[in-house]
Amino acid sequence: MRLLAVLISAVLLYCQAVQAQVRTYDEMIAARELKVAVYKDFAPYSFEDAGQARGVDVELAEALAKALGVHLTLIWAPAGEKLDDDLRDYIWRASQLHDLQLADLMMRVPYDRDYAQKRNELGELENGHVVMFGPYQNEQWQVAYDRRRLDKVGSVAVFEHHPIGVEVDSVPSFYLTSVFNGMLAGKTHHYPGVPQAFAAMKAGEVDAVMAMRGEIDWQVHEANDPQVALAENAYPNMGKQLWEIGMAVHESNRQLAYAVEEALETLIREGAVKTIYGHYGLRYDVPEMYQQ
Repeated sequence: MRLLAVLISAVLLYCQAVQAQVRTYDEMIAARELKVAVYKDFAPYSFEDAGQARGVDVELAEALAKALGVHLTLIWAPAGEKLDDDLRDYIWRASQLHDLQLADLMMRVPYDRDYAQKRNELGELENGHVVMFGPYQNEQWQVAYDRRRLDKVGSVAVFEHHPIGVEVDSVPSFYLTSVFNGMLAGKTHHYPGVPQAFAAMKAGEVDAVMAMRGEIDWQVHEANDPQVALAENAYPNMGKQLWEIGMAVHESNRQLAYAVEEALETLIREGAVKTIYGHYGLRYDVPEMYQQ
């Protein structure tokens, strides 16, 4: 029993040490450094090109750091199985699997009250250690198609006869294989990611691709093919189709959230954020919070 007590104490002390790595706003300013977690290999938002960090989230993080008068340090975050895992590993507890790195700020987090208030089976907030704030992007679903093989996409019902590519285990995958009693499942082709689905469309394996609008815009931009068009169809029985993307900090670091949100609003209202999105061929809609 004594050995068990010693082991438990050691674990608790270790966890406290990790927790102590969460920096205050004053410590961050004194260090003149903003550590920002961005998703690894997630074009067009955060990726490396010939050793150079690129992407919407990378450029926005650089602009925010500049506005705060500090330099930017990126933490490349491989996506976990769930967003909850990512917030835990990079914002409030750290993980040995990721070298115990904690970010001051994490990009590309849903700005969604229902998600922020989600509770576990004990009634506790699942993300009570995290503050989600600063919506900077509207996101939605989008279909791109090849006009050489498909005249238009008036409805997703067209994919009963035309093959469409989606990322495996994604929302579009589940949607297209279940909507209309599964009548589109036979023509739904699965790929490891959106770039591979687009490559399949270029090769003639599929006639269209469905993914998040930002990813579709980027692929269309990169393809530079006038025959690749954007559909304007609806998605019946899909549920939530438009959502906002924001940022997250540790719940003890609200001062940083306030400072970042103030800088973000200025960048949005001055058009700097729209310009950043334009660098990657992405459309930009100002989030509702800043439309007043």
